[in-house]
Amino acid sequence: MKFSLRYIIPISISTLILGSASCTKLDETLYDKITSDNFLQKREDVIRDFLRPFEHAFWSIQGGGLFYAQELPADQLMTPNRDGDWFDGGKYQRAHYHTWTVQDDYTSDMWKALFQGISLATNSLEDIEKVNIQKVQITEAEKADFVAELKTLRAWFNLRAFDLYRNIPLVTKVKGETATPPQAKPAETFAFIEKELKDAIPGLPLRQDLGTTGIGRWTKGGAAALLARLYLNAEVYTGQSKYAECAAVCQDIIDGKYGNYQLETIWSKPFDYDNANSSEVIYGFPATLARTHWHYTSDMYWWMAPHQAQNFFGFTDFGNMNTRYALQPGRDVDSVEYNFALGKPFIKFQRYPDDLRLKKYKNLGNSKREGMFLFGYLPYYSDPTKLVKSNRGYTIFARDQVGWFKDTPPGTKIADKESNMNHADDNSGLWVAKYPIYPSKDPNAISSAFAEIRLAEIYYSLAECKYRAGDKGSAAKLLNAVRKRNYPNGSNSLYLESGQQLTDQEMIDEWGREFLVEGRRRTDLIRWGKFNSGKWWDKEPDNSDHTKIYPIGQSVFTLTPSLQQNPGY
Repeated sequence: MKFSLRYIIPISISTLILGSASCTKLDETLYDKITSDNFLQKREDVIRDFLRPFEHAFWSIQGGGLFYAQELPADQLMTPNRDGDWFDGGKYQRAHYHTWTVQDDYTSDMWKALFQGISLATNSLEDIEKVNIQKVQITEAEKADFVAELKTLRAWFNLRAFDLYRNIPLVTKVKGETATPPQAKPAETFAFIEKELKDAIPGLPLRQDLGTTGIGRWTKGGAAALLARLYLNAEVYTGQSKYAECAAVCQDIIDGKYGNYQLETIWSKPFDYDNANSSEVIYGFPATLARTHWHYTSDMYWWMAPHQAQNFFGFTDFGNMNTRYALQPGRDVDSVEYNFALGKPFIKFQRYPDDLRLKKYKNLGNSKREGMFLFGYLPYYSDPTKLVKSNRGYTIFARDQVGWFKDTPPGTKIADKESNMNHADDNSGLWVAKYPIYPSKDPNAISSAFAEIRLAEIYYSLAECKYRAGDKGSAAKLLNAVRKRNYPNGSNSLYLESGQQLTDQEMIDEWGREFLVEGRRRTDLIRWGKFNSGKWWDKEPDNSDHTKIYPIGQSVFTLTPSLQQNPGY
């Protein structure tokens, strides 16, 4: 079935949405003749029903705080108070310090977003499981595919909710249901997700079966990659490690058991405008400027740049950019490197100075770019004699520091030595442009698919399993298979064959380099035991580790009082 998520516009389906529905029975009066019993009349109806949850899924990569809840409490990104901007009642500071409360909106919004996705997937699954295939003119194979993909999509939503909240209800039915199921024990949830994925894999297509329109569709490789994620974090989730199981799945993916995937040889290719066809992207969401592009919006990458940086990129269709997300600093206001081991993301890149990603981002024309970071002065794309300014009037000089620099020339020391989440200006911190932002006139502007799962993740997961098993040499080989594209030929930055440079800290740093701003840093730090015990910029170790999972937000409890709050909240 070679239809594309890019071109089919799904319709809305009424469904029970856990977290925003109470336990009260609500009777609905129908004013037309379309119900869940008679909606699926033809093939196109089935396809629309199948695709509806995928529409929500793409939105959910960033909606409800689901991006920043993985990044801001960790050691790489920050949203500081910039001279009065982005204080927002202290919400982002509480995220940084791990002092969030049930009143913080995202503790409810993430739950609602994920369980809406679970409910939508379950609703469509129930529809399609009972459809008469002769009537709607689909085959048994197509029906099996739809069912398997919806189960995989539901598993993806469940895995994310499990990671964030741990104690979640397992939803397997929505039609006719009026109450939220009781929360399952973590071991039960783990087993449910594992079984859901294993059951789905035989009915899923291979990547190559879908052709060039397959981006956004779940495949055997995608489901297997979710199994690898589940196993990699099993010890955190249930107290029982599954590194051997993770290694076996990863090796099978690399060996082609679940489809043909290959690492790209250029670091930027998995993120570029043509990445919908990348051999490295195992699962992603298609995007175009004219249609959907959630990762290019203000909850993710559009507000990961200074004010007026749209002039630096030459893309002005969305209006002004903003300073919402930036890299945490590696140096104090006097340019002295901090002595803590975690954080300092830009410095971690500079440990290998020939890294091609270290170049300042630059659009080269003809849908090409170089570099990944925004630092120093930022000239206009259309007129290099003009420099990007703060909305407060001073010219921006982005630096790997946080403080009140204002108009102070670079290299000049300032008297004010304060550097914390409540004391930043618009020069503070560097910015990341991992997905290209090509100029407005470029035909491929804002066209990159969002790469939710890359083959690089499978290599790094297998490398971690090998490292934990004491096989540093194999770990180094796997990491270098990806890393070699980040450096010139013959670079000394690759790990030695013995893997002797690999330590726990280097593994943590390397995960951070490869997957910078991809919405997973919190999970990785928790797995390595550093999320609560670690120290980074303006962040001391926690007094408790209960913040490894989020509280269920107050507005969810208001609607669903039968839920039990997570420990420590």
